[in-house]
Amino acid sequence: MSAAIDLTLMYAMHGALRRDLAQLDRVTIAADRDPARVLATAAGWTLFKQALRAHHTAEDGALWPSLRRNLADRPKDLALLEVMEAEHAAIAPVIEAIDELLAEPEADTLQLGQLTDALARGLAGHLRHEEETAFPLMRRSLTAEQWAHFSQVHAQRMGKDAPLLLPWLLDGADELTTTRLLAQLPAHMYADCTARWIPAYIALDRWSPGTTA
Repeated sequence: MSAAIDLTLMYAMHGALRRDLAQLDRVTIAADRDPARVLATAAGWTLFKQALRAHHTAEDGALWPSLRRNLADRPKDLALLEVMEAEHAAIAPVIEAIDELLAEPEADTLQLGQLTDALARGLAGHLRHEEETAFPLMRRSLTAEQWAHFSQVHAQRMGKDAPLLLPWLLDGADELTTTRLLAQLPAHMYADCTARWIPAYIALDRWSPGTTA
């Protein structure tokens, strides 16, 4: 089944999430800015959360269930899917804790750094684990129809946020990845993305205070 499964979207999403994790690290250690104010009011943190939520809910709702049906007689592989879902579930409370801290009038910058470090470790570990174990399983076990369904659900999860999330996804991607992802868009969306969405995204200073998306 591997020839039917193109994981370009998955690798691009993982690359974009890693890019923003690195930016979060830079924000929290910057000596010349208040990291709590940056995260509380900058578009970058909002876009990161929106993209991660769209990606994980699409996997939980459309990817793991398809794999679970296909692997019903393979308990070892089913156990891996349970681990993937558990790793998702462990990340969400850390993000909630960061947002709760950012809502406080005087956020503790040390605690914020500890929470963002925990997020970076947990998410980076999950991305690596998924690439090493779940990606090969997807290639071996998913049908083209199941993969197309997941891709459709993933696009739906982006929904109204697509004008920002699609350029976010392409930010820093190599030429081949960008070409493949843009080629999957309907003609009208391709035109909007290349003519309007990407230029507007480029003009957005995502990690400066007061730029909330």
